[in-house]
Amino acid sequence: MEKCPPRSSTPDAMGTRYLLALFLILLVLGFEVQGAPTPRQDEAASATLFSQMQESLLGYWDTAKTAAQDLYRKTYLPSMDKKIRDVYSESTAAVTTYAGIFTDQVLYMLKGEE
Repeated sequence: MEKCPPRSSTPDAMGTRYLLALFLILLVLGFEVQGAPTPRQDEAASATLFSQMQESLLGYWDTAKTAAQDLYRKTYLPSMDKKIRDVYSESTAAVTTYAGIFTDQVLYMLKGEE
């Protein structure tokens, strides 16, 4: 039997776990805000309840957004960003070149020799 290699916790995996945990916490808090169902009330009371829920959900959203931005800032690596940009520009240049060659070949096959 082969032994499985130990799992490494990369920054990306840790960030994903952090965001998943944050999402689950916000989901639970959102259900707590809703609470138990209440009997139907008049329009003004339901409007205030709706506005309170909207404010609390927007607050949770802002908190989650701030946490995600902080996580991005902490894990941002300028050298990796430069490498990614270089690979992207090189690959798009190659794809553009080969797409041009392919287009020329297809047009030549369709038109034939003139």
